[in-house]
Amino acid sequence: LLSQRISCSSHGRVCVSPVLVTQRRNNSTSPKIKVDFDQSTGVAVMHMQSPPVNSLSLDFLTEFCIGVEKLEMDKSCRGLIITSSQPKVFSAGLDIMEMYGSPERCGEFWRAVQEMWLKVYSSNMVTIAAVNGSSPAGGCLMSIACDYRIMADNPRYSIGLNETQLGSVAPFWFKDTMMNTVGHRTTEIALELGLLYNPSEALKIGLVDQLVPEDQVLTTATQTMTKWLAIPG
Repeated sequence: LLSQRISCSSHGRVCVSPVLVTQRRNNSTSPKIKVDFDQSTGVAVMHMQSPPVNSLSLDFLTEFCIGVEKLEMDKSCRGLIITSSQPKVFSAGLDIMEMYGSPERCGEFWRAVQEMWLKVYSSNMVTIAAVNGSSPAGGCLMSIACDYRIMADNPRYSIGLNETQLGSVAPFWFKDTMMNTVGHRTTEIALELGLLYNPSEALKIGLVDQLVPEDQVLTTATQTMTKWLAIPG
């Protein structure tokens, strides 16, 4: 779910209002995903480019899953880095407007959300999330589905599964993925309170693996990918 302005003014964090998203929804046919594949290294960089905040709509998720599937089928592609082309945000999470359509559309939407998670979480490629902005809810899920997470060291950014703050409950597979990342008790408290963590807090609990200056996120992800791909197998 998209993050709201919950305690953001007091903490100075970058948050996203659902009202803003619905007013500025991107209904164009322009690509929401851009993939740069370097055949010499076997590494693809997937840039999410759906203004204003890379909200996970059905159209976005469909394009995302097709992109991952194409890379998965190319045996020369061994690594995938996921990042954002939008300023200050990795992904603001699920597009809540998708939940107000027909039951059929809503069901198709949730199947697409789960397919996105499965494709990343079970990928044969090494997957690294280059988190260069805030990443609440569904954006956090995408991040923790990756093998490794590098986040911009900007205290205004936040990451976490904050669904309960919006009156919703994170599906069990959201919970299980986070629990596999940070442990049972931390996940329990985080989901019950809908916590969002700034980068240093996220690093402390293991929600992200590394913090770097904002302008070095993608470079560091590329360097880290080289180390992962050097492992035999």
